Amino acid sequence: MNGDMSYTSRSASKLPIILLAVFTLLVIVTLFVSPVLFWSVFLLYLLYLVLAVKILPEYKRGVLFTFGRYDGVVGPGIVVIIPFVQTLRIVDLRVHTIDVPPQEVITKDNVSIQVNGIVFFRIIDPARAVLSVHDYYTATAAIAQTTLRDVVGGRTLDELLENRDEIADEIRRIVDRKTDEWGIDITEIRLQDVILPDTMKRAMAVQAEAERERRAVIIKAEGEKVAAQNYAEAAKILSQTPGGLTLRTLQTINDISKDPSQKIYFVLPVEMLESWVRVRRGSEGKES
Repeated sequence: MNGDMSYTSRSASKLPIILLAVFTLLVIVTLFVSPVLFWSVFLLYLLYLVLAVKILPEYKRGVLFTFGRYDGVVGPGIVVIIPFVQTLRIVDLRVHTIDVPPQEVITKDNVSIQVNGIVFFRIIDPARAVLSVHDYYTATAAIAQTTLRDVVGGRTLDELLENRDEIADEIRRIVDRKTDEWGIDITEIRLQDVILPDTMKRAMAVQAEAERERRAVIIKAEGEKVAAQNYAEAAKILSQTPGGLTLRTLQTINDISKDPSQKIYFVLPVEMLESWVRVRRGSEGKES
């Protein structure tokens, strides 16, 4: 440990193991000296084992202190310490989670909302996590909450709803820079819920409904436009085809005849109408 509060992980001394070996040898010697002395020393030996021997699993490390001073990082496996002289602070290296409670935030466009999330982090330097901060769990949660409010407060509501993952990644980078000196790595931050006020929910529902109606009107108008173009093209083809209008008329009569209601139809050939038009035009020409 130096003046700028930077700590380097180092192996603990071998003194506890040496003392355990000496104590074991003393028990063996007393076995041949006196049975009474042997049992007294053996009971003290068992008590020493209970206090001195620790077993750390693979995902844990121990920060060792000797007379209150940092003396290295130990583990995993069997760890031997000197009782009442050395203490061991155990640190879990697995991924931890922090639930960020709903935070009251006013967005850039002056909308009051509540945002909550979850933080995933792990300890990469046990010595820094123990020596640099009093409670790394509480400190990480506090930084995550304040950073969430700062970042979300600088965005509009539309940006928050559309770019949630991007904003969460920005929060992760800021928090990771602040917790790096504590030996903590922020693996991921997720924004879970964006709670809107009821008035804003109603306004957004009205806006969404208006948008759907606008799209429906546009789609209907485009359909009518296409239908009109098809009708015009069909009329052009029928007018240029001899007997085409007659066939179309017969098809229309066939469709009408399916109706069970009683109707009387008078059908005149189209050619008769055309002949009448030509006679009419000829008579008008002679009069002129």
